[in-house]
Amino acid sequence: MAAEAGISTLGVKLGYGIGTVTTAPTAFKWLERANSIGGISLSTEQIDASALEDLVSKYVQGRQDTGGTWEVTFNLSNDVIDQLNELIEAYNGMTGGEKMWFEVWSPYLDDGFFVIAQVPANIPMPEFGQNALQTVAMSFTIEEYKGMQTAIEPTETTSP
Repeated sequence: MAAEAGISTLGVKLGYGIGTVTTAPTAFKWLERANSIGGISLSTEQIDASALEDLVSKYVQGRQDTGGTWEVTFNLSNDVIDQLNELIEAYNGMTGGEKMWFEVWSPYLDDGFFVIAQVPANIPMPEFGQNALQTVAMSFTIEEYKGMQTAIEPTETTSP
């Protein structure tokens, strides 16, 4: 069977929910009007494993680094501001042991991409330009990239 040529980003959703480090939420609340969702690269560090007798350096694989920052851009509107304020309030209301999970869901994939991240304290001021779409970029701090797991479609009505 030949592989698909590729898939579209149409219909992709970003959702959030509250879980723990080891337990993902069972539902995710949809953050609507995401304009772009930044990727998370995994660069692998190299550990020098050379000894004095080695004439050429030898390396072993170290940990992977996400870079620590994950940026999501939203189309700005009063409704989006309300949703982002609700996200910040939910994050600030977490109790000990709880973590904020995010899922990037695609209607074309069986698995979603999962991230535990810290939420910015405020909505940043966006740039303003002539005849342009007004967007705002939220910069999240990555605590842990969980990778791909069974997808859970984010919904508008399910609270985390």
